[in-house]
Amino acid sequence: MTSEDLKPIEPKLEFVFEVRLKFYRDPWIKNLPQGGDRGYVGVLEGTFEGPNIKGKAVPHSGGDYAHVRPDGVVAFDAKYLLEEEDGTRILLINRGYSWFRNEEARKKWELAKEGKGTERESPEDYYMRTFPTFEAPVGKHDWLTKNVIVGSGARGLDGNVIRYYKVL
Repeated sequence: MTSEDLKPIEPKLEFVFEVRLKFYRDPWIKNLPQGGDRGYVGVLEGTFEGPNIKGKAVPHSGGDYAHVRPDGVVAFDAKYLLEEEDGTRILLINRGYSWFRNEEARKKWELAKEGKGTERESPEDYYMRTFPTFEAPVGKHDWLTKNVIVGSGARGLDGNVIRYYKVL
């Protein structure tokens, strides 16, 4: 069979788990030479649960050093530990992007951050997708290290929720 005869499999998604995190915020670095700003949010607490996995985020085990680019896109660069109920520690390395779909949604978010807004944008108002990788010991949870996983998120002022899916 030649490559001309091959046809890739159409990917499908299978839900694997949802993570809910609460953050604490630290000061930003403004006006970077490469453009934009760098912010940090640290993991304060959290939980995760799916059909075959459940546990908690390890408090103060890491966070997200997000780059807010000049074009308004937030590029995630997060690392933190998850601890499964059986005690297994798993490093989640999460990258991704978030951006507002329109100016009105961005303004609602800014007002809410300042404590002035009564209305919040909904997850339909912004794009928030992730492409994580994981480090887990050989055994029950090493399937996380052998599959492509993607995430879709929603955010609040104090944290976020991300649903992860295995690409089949």
